[in-house]
Amino acid sequence: MAPRRSPGPLLSFTDTEMRSAESTIVFNPQPLDTQPFKKPWYYYIPLFGTVSLILAPHPSLLYVLVTFHLQTLHQPILFMIHLLVTYTLTFLAFSSLIVCLARDPGPVNAPPSTLEGNDIEGDDMSLRDALLSDTDFSAPGRWCRKCWAPKPERAHHCSICDRCVLKMDHHCPWIGAKCIGHRTYPAFVHFLCCITVLCIYVAILAINGLLYAFRNPFSVHEFTPVHEIILAFTGGVFSLVIGSFACYHTYLILTNQTTLENITPFMLLRHLPPLPRSSHSLSDPPLEPELSQAQRRIVKDAHGQILIYDLGWRQNFAQVFGWNRKYGWLTRLWCGGATLGDGKTFPRNPRSEEMLGRLAKELVSVDSDR
Repeated sequence: MAPRRSPGPLLSFTDTEMRSAESTIVFNPQPLDTQPFKKPWYYYIPLFGTVSLILAPHPSLLYVLVTFHLQTLHQPILFMIHLLVTYTLTFLAFSSLIVCLARDPGPVNAPPSTLEGNDIEGDDMSLRDALLSDTDFSAPGRWCRKCWAPKPERAHHCSICDRCVLKMDHHCPWIGAKCIGHRTYPAFVHFLCCITVLCIYVAILAINGLLYAFRNPFSVHEFTPVHEIILAFTGGVFSLVIGSFACYHTYLILTNQTTLENITPFMLLRHLPPLPRSSHSLSDPPLEPELSQAQRRIVKDAHGQILIYDLGWRQNFAQVFGWNRKYGWLTRLWCGGATLGDGKTFPRNPRSEEMLGRLAKELVSVDSDR
């Protein structure tokens, strides 16, 4: 019996055909587009309003300081103290505002050589690092379908800026229609705090002048109380409005959340562990539209308890406002600076996995009972 011949290949190519095909293959990698989104001019109208609101009270403030503290009370030292405090706070507020405007909030897809603190040298290292990465970009929320690029942990796509931002907090129209992200969040909170302290200081200064005018109506200039009323009203209103945002972001810092994570409870679904393969009709991970009313209530209740990145208020605060240089606190005091780290990986609360597992079991249990 003749030996059985193994079947040949379905297609075969000669050496000439192979060399011809190889000569037509051209490897021409294109650099990633990291240019910022060019906004139309009317996007900057709210920014003009922000700067105007900061500068508008200063003529009245100077008038009150000169006519009341210099000409009425004859206290040049107190005048200089108030002048120094108010304009120092104004300078600090503008410093952090400029950082928010000039700095990229967090380039997700920038080339490695353009990222801060990058230690990778050469394109070969960056290619090797990309190929050997242990990040599962097929996981929910780890690939941006609009940028068509990897989306690191806690990064989000801004529909207005048309780009992804590292650790995106929110999109703010009042600072030039820019996103607040990993590299600008400390500066943004610094700006809120400086404006709040400035408004409170001006309001207290004006109220003290008004009280003196009521007790001594004939010893003050006739227009001074008018300016003091304006300053007291505007300072009080803006200290309540801006102060509320400052307090809210202080809470977010101490619990290690972003605004998007805090107001979007169903983001927890993408962090759930794998669900059982049977006894339920949910996707893995579950999608918000397929949840029943009872399941939605379970997720919303768990959202306030499962803080995935909460490491304790000390570590949470250090993660945003910490420093690794000798005089790093000066930068924090001056303009807020940027958050430490690469903005792509974050340590997690060790109890979060257990709590997410319980949440997954509750959702499956409720779905099985339907």
